[in-house]
Amino acid sequence: MTVTNTWAVVQMDAYPELDGETDVVFSIHWTLTGTDGTYTGSVYGSVGVTVDPDAPFTPYADLTQAQVIGWVQSALGAEQVASYEANVATQIADQIDPPVVTPPLPWSA
Repeated sequence: MTVTNTWAVVQMDAYPELDGETDVVFSIHWTLTGTDGTYTGSVYGSVGVTVDPDAPFTPYADLTQAQVIGWVQSALGAEQVASYEANVATQIADQIDPPVVTPPLPWSA
């Protein structure tokens, strides 16, 4: 089974002003959606981020989704990113071959 994963940013919380900068992001809400073309699995989460004083500041209006997803994945760490992606793959596998079924009651037919 080949799963295609898509990370997306759905919301960012920001301080109106911090250290002379405006709209400084401190929390990112994200989704991870995986599909095998037929079935879909997803995970939603949020992660806090801190401003790196040694990194150049990117104004809010200039942020890209790819950049912010990089922050999310960096904040989560490679092990947690892999865990979320495995969770999505398991959701899809469980739809293909359910580990639990609920057949109709034999006397209700």
